[in-house]
Amino acid sequence: MFEKILIANRGEIALRVLRACREMGIRTVAVHSVADTEAKYVKLADESVCIGPASSTLSYLNVPAIISAAEVTDAEAIHPGYGFLSENADFAERVEQSGFVFIGPRPETIRLMGDKVSAKDAMKEAGVPCVPGSEGALPSDPKEIVRIARSIGYPVIIKAAGGGGGRGMRVVHTEAALHNAVSMTQSEAQAAFGNATVYMEKYLENPRHVEIQVLADQHGNAVHLGERDCSMQRRHQKVIEEAPAPGIDRKHIEKVGERCAQACRTIGYRGAGTFEFLFENGEFYFIEMNTRVQVEHPVTEMITGVDIVQGQIRVAAGEKLWFKQRDVVFRGHAIECRINAEDPFKFTPCPGQISNWHMPGGPGIRVDSHVYNGYTVPPYYDSMIGKLIAYGDTREQAIRRMRIALSEMAVDGIKTNVPLHQELMLDSRFVEGGTSIHYLEHKLADRNELQKS
Repeated sequence: MFEKILIANRGEIALRVLRACREMGIRTVAVHSVADTEAKYVKLADESVCIGPASSTLSYLNVPAIISAAEVTDAEAIHPGYGFLSENADFAERVEQSGFVFIGPRPETIRLMGDKVSAKDAMKEAGVPCVPGSEGALPSDPKEIVRIARSIGYPVIIKAAGGGGGRGMRVVHTEAALHNAVSMTQSEAQAAFGNATVYMEKYLENPRHVEIQVLADQHGNAVHLGERDCSMQRRHQKVIEEAPAPGIDRKHIEKVGERCAQACRTIGYRGAGTFEFLFENGEFYFIEMNTRVQVEHPVTEMITGVDIVQGQIRVAAGEKLWFKQRDVVFRGHAIECRINAEDPFKFTPCPGQISNWHMPGGPGIRVDSHVYNGYTVPPYYDSMIGKLIAYGDTREQAIRRMRIALSEMAVDGIKTNVPLHQELMLDSRFVEGGTSIHYLEHKLADRNELQKS
C-alpha cells in the first residue's frame, strides 16, 4: 500500500480523498492555488504545496507544477478526483512516466473511453446496448450523412466525439437543418476539444439518465455496484441523484450491470468508473463512460457499504478486489442534493464570504463539504460547495429525511440553491419517481412563463 498520496484537486472531493487516505493510514499532500490557501483540506493534509495563482489553468491544470509537487514531497501516487485532469490521458501518462502511480485507469483506457466514437464501438463489441446511430464518425459526403440520418429516423442528435459535460451536441428535427447542424457542431468541437470529429445518434425524446457504477482491478476482476438515477438535470448538469433508480426491475439492472462488468474485463479496465445510459421504454442505451469517481458516488456507497474512493486506492496499489459480485448487497435508498453557491432560480454564481454555516445531522444524513464558518467561496471555480445525502430504509423515508435536513441547513452571506431542492423534494412528479432528463428544464421554463404573465 502507498505511504503517501498527492491529491490533485480541490473542494469537497479533495477532502473526501484525504479522509479515505487518513482512514487507511496513508499520508497526504494537498496541492492548492493561492485562492485556496485557507481551505480546510489544505490545513488537514500532512503536507501542502501551492502550485500557482487562482486561475485553474495556472494551478489545478498545471501538469508540471503538480508533478513537481509530487517529486519534492516524495509522494508515490496521485489521485486526480473528478473534473480538472481526472480524465486527461496525457496527464495520466505523464504521471506514470514520472515514476508515480495514477489512481485511475491506464492512459490508453482513458483515451479509448474518452473518445465517444471509439467508446461506443468498444461497448458494442462487449455487448453493452447502445443508442442507434452512425457506425463511427460521420463521413464528409453530404449525401451519405443524409442517408445515415434517414436510416436512423428524425429527430437525431449530432455529438462531438471528444465532447462531454453537455457541450458539443445539437438536436436536428428536419433534413433541411441537418448539414448546417453538422457543420456548426464540427466547428464547436474543434474549438472546444481540438477534435472536429462528430457522430450521429437517434435523439430519444423523453429518456431518463441511469448510470452503472463499476469497480475493477488489474487482475481481470470487475463488479458492478448497481445503478443511480441522475435524471433531475439542468443544462445537462445533474442537480439531484439517487440510488437505486425508482421503478426499474432489478433483473434488468443486474443484466446490464453484468454486461458493464464484463466490458471492464474485456478492455482491461482498472479502478472506479461509471457507464452512463439513457433509459427509455424499458431499454438501456449506452452514451458514455466516465473513467473517474463521480460527484454522486456517495449514494452508491450508502446503499452498498462499499467505500469507492478507498477501492480506487487499493486497486491502484495492485491489490485484487476484496469482494465478488455475489457479496454486493443493496440496502435502502439514498438521495443526494448538490449544494451550489448560486441564485436558486436564476442560477447566477454567488461567490463571497459565508457568515454562518450550519449543517444538518440525524439518522441517515451525510454531508460532504469543505466549507466552514467564515469560508470565502472563490469566484474562479465550479459553484458546488457541498453535497447533502439522505439515506432511508425506503425511498419515502429518504425523501422525508432530506426534507428535514434541508430545513435545518443554514447558510448566510451568500445565496445557495437550497430553496430549489426544498421545492423539488415536495414536487409530486419527483416524489412519484422516474422523471425524464427534461423534466426540470420544463418545470423551470413554466415558472419563468408564469412570472412573466
